[in-house]
Formats: sequence, C-alpha cells, structure tokens
Amino acid sequence: MVRAAESMGIKALCDESRRKSREDTLAKRPDGADVWVFAYGSLMWNPAFHFVERRTVRLYGYHRSFCLSTPLGRGSPECPGLVLGLDRGGSVQGVALRIDEALVEEELDVIWSREMVTGSYSPTWVRLKDEGGNRIHGIAFVMRRDCDRYAGHLTMEETAARISRAVGRLGPCSDYLENTVTAMDEIGIADGYMHDLRDRVRALQSMESAAQ
Repeated sequence: MVRAAESMGIKALCDESRRKSREDTLAKRPDGADVWVFAYGSLMWNPAFHFVERRTVRLYGYHRSFCLSTPLGRGSPECPGLVLGLDRGGSVQGVALRIDEALVEEELDVIWSREMVTGSYSPTWVRLKDEGGNRIHGIAFVMRRDCDRYAGHLTMEETAARISRAVGRLGPCSDYLENTVTAMDEIGIADGYMHDLRDRVRALQSMESAAQ
C-alpha cells in the first residue's frame, strides 16, 4: 500500500516516522491506563489485531464522517473513494478494543501499519464513556483537517455519489459503507447519517443499473 500511495504522488510515512508516531503516542499514555483503541469504521468489522476485551462506548467532541478522500484501497485516481475519519463536533458511538498489556507494542505496530500509512490521521488519547457510565482512556485516529485529502466539506449528495461509483484495490467503496453499517446494526449503534447515506448510495446504484 505504501508503494501504491507513493506511485500516485501521495506522501507515505516511512517506517521510522511511523515508529516515532507510535512511540510518541504511547509516551502520552495516561498514568495507569489500559490501552484501548477506539473503533468507529472498518476496525469494528475487521480489526486485524488481537484484543482481549470489547465495549460499546461513546466519544464526545467528534463525529463519524466520510471525510478522507482515497485513490487507493476504496477508490482510484480517476474516481477517488471516501473512507471514514473522526471530524470535530458532536459525539459518536463506536467500540473500544482493549489490548493485552503484554502485547501492546506488537499490536500497536500492526494498527499503525494500517491506519498511519500516509499520516492523514492524528493518533489522539481520548476519554470514552461505556454503557455502564464508566470512563476509559483510548487511542482514536482523528482526521487531520490540514491533510490535502480532507473532504469534510462535501454534501451528503456528493458523498453518496462518490461512494456509489468508487472501486479500489480493496473493493467497492460502497462495500466499506455497507460493512460498517452492518457492524453498527449488530452492535446496536444508531447513526442516522450512516443509514441515510447507505440508502442514498443504494438508490444511486439501482438507478445506474436500471440505466444500463
């Protein structure tokens, strides 16, 4: 994925920069805190790392948004897709995944290799509230608004249009949306924006199929 990004003119983080980002984040770990990772998109249905506990949680101050343009995994240079990020404002429900203390560095390396290919996100320690009212600290990957691929300005219609058409190395962008909504439904997370967006994408794809 790194080579693919660089071939398209997207600056990828080198191994050393990614390692430093991971170490800097871990150094800011609150005293006595377990390491939880906040999953709000594909990490909910395809975490690809080992965890020992899972809780449904809410994060205040951010919302789930298709705000990162991608010409790679879920899109192409000709038809860039969109993937999720945490953008400022509101609140968002997701899943907190706790990493075993003995595996923290190993598993965070796996996560950084996936989430920090280009540095579009800022790994941030946040406070999460679980369904029992307990507060825990976790690492959240927050969208960097200074990233040149930030797409938080798009309307719902523009977002749906791009998701309905884009296909990349990892498959259709619409599959990413569908899988995320399915995971949310299974967990019991309500998010009207995501369900509305899925319905609009389905409608656009139905019209496209009917026109062929």
